[in-house]
Amino acid sequence: MPSLAPLEVDPSARERMHRMGPEHVDAVCRLHHAAMGRSLWARLGLPFLRAVYRGLVAHPDFVGFVYQERERVRGFIAGTVNGPRMLRQVLLRRLLPVSLATARGLLRHPGAALPLVETLLYFRRSSTPEVAEVVAESMFCSFEPELRGQRISGLINQLLFEEVAARGHRYLKITTEAANEGAVRQLTSWGFEQVGRFRFYGKEMVTWRLDLEECARLQLPQGEG
Repeated sequence: MPSLAPLEVDPSARERMHRMGPEHVDAVCRLHHAAMGRSLWARLGLPFLRAVYRGLVAHPDFVGFVYQERERVRGFIAGTVNGPRMLRQVLLRRLLPVSLATARGLLRHPGAALPLVETLLYFRRSSTPEVAEVVAESMFCSFEPELRGQRISGLINQLLFEEVAARGHRYLKITTEAANEGAVRQLTSWGFEQVGRFRFYGKEMVTWRLDLEECARLQLPQGEG
C-alpha cells in the first residue's frame, strides 16, 4: 500500500467528536435529509429517518460519531460492523414505527415504492465476490457545507475505521456511484481499492475495500496494525 499523507486538522476537533446516541438522532436526521436531496431516504421524510436511526443507535453492530460544537451537531458518520445482520434486526425490532413512517412517506412520494424494495437487496447486490466476507461498512457521512475543506470529515472517518478495527475487523467496505469523482479521490487517498461493480437504483456503483491493518493513517493498538 502506498504511503499516505497525514491528516492535518485542528487537534481540538477530535474533542468535539462523540459517539452517536439517542440524543443526537433528531440533528443527525436533519443533516442526512438535507444532504441527500432526492434520494430514497430523503423522499420518505424525516419521520422515516428518525424511526430508522433510533433503531440504529440502539443496535450493538452500529458505529456512529457526531461532530458537535457546543450543543450543535454539525456533522456525523454512520457505519456498522455487520450490515446485513444490523439491517435485518433493526427492521424486525422497529417494524411498527418504521412501517408507519414508510407508509406516510409513500403517500407523499408513491414513486419511492420500487426503490424501497431494491434497498432491501442492497447488501446482497453490493456483496461482490471480492468482499463477500466483508460485513463492516461505512454507510453515511455528512457535514454542514461551511465545514468543507477543514478535513474534519477525514478525522471522523479515522474514528470510525479505528473503532471497526478495534472490534476485530480487518477489512471495511464503502460503496459509491462510479461517476462520483470526489469520492474516488477521497477513497484513493485513504488507500481504498476498487474491488467490484454492481448496479443499484439504475446506477453503476463501485465497491471499495480498505485493509485496516495496513492503513498508515490509523492509530491501532500494537499488534493490530
